[in-house]
Amino acid sequence: MLLKELDAYFRGFLDIDKLNGTDISRNGIQVQCRQDIGKIAFAVDACLETFRRAYEAGAQMLVVHHGIFWGHEQTVTGSHYERLRFLMEHDMALYAVHLPLDIHPEIGNNVSLAAAAGLTELKPFGWFRGVQVGVKGLFESPVTVSQVLDRLGLDRRELLAVLPFGKEKNITGAVITGGGDSDVAEAIDEDVDLYITGDAAHVVYHTCLENRINMISAGHYRTEIYGVRNLAEKVRAELGIETVFIDVPTGL
Repeated sequence: MLLKELDAYFRGFLDIDKLNGTDISRNGIQVQCRQDIGKIAFAVDACLETFRRAYEAGAQMLVVHHGIFWGHEQTVTGSHYERLRFLMEHDMALYAVHLPLDIHPEIGNNVSLAAAAGLTELKPFGWFRGVQVGVKGLFESPVTVSQVLDRLGLDRRELLAVLPFGKEKNITGAVITGGGDSDVAEAIDEDVDLYITGDAAHVVYHTCLENRINMISAGHYRTEIYGVRNLAEKVRAELGIETVFIDVPTGL
């Protein structure tokens, strides 16, 4: 399949064009290739490790959540040069889907993490540059923070932070994957029992404590694998193209 055909396919259900100018990422084709695409690798981050592993897996294209271009000029030196050199020497395409994958209502990072946590009746939650990025909802029955961690397949050694300062049993929850730690303020304003995000900032500790809210910071990477995996499965099922997910956890 040609790269331009895959680009049209992704733009058919991801709001890449709509979010142009809102998302700081340069979504879409970031590096082209000259060959037909017979196998696509998927990963969270564009880095030399995922590039090498994609090439070793026999992929002609890598689709990532975090690309290498973020809407500003950048000199082609250092690691940026090495990344581009690898892609061009191996004729490998790079495709980035940042905010459009976070907010997708069916396969996106936020709805998928919320579903994994057991949240239902999802509604939009949290804003980024005028776009609602996260979701909030209800647990089918009251749950503890530990039960939610079990549902997500996490133990406390993997987490950036667990701030169990709220109710023992949680009825409502909200999710913003990745760098949503500061959005705990909105969760407090909306009387959310449990807030789940990726990053953890020192300054939110006392905010959570004083406002008696539970918060899980599961790591930026760990909360953003869902959409990438779902996208890989969608491509495999709908287009019949072989896909592979490359897992390169950072612990952050």
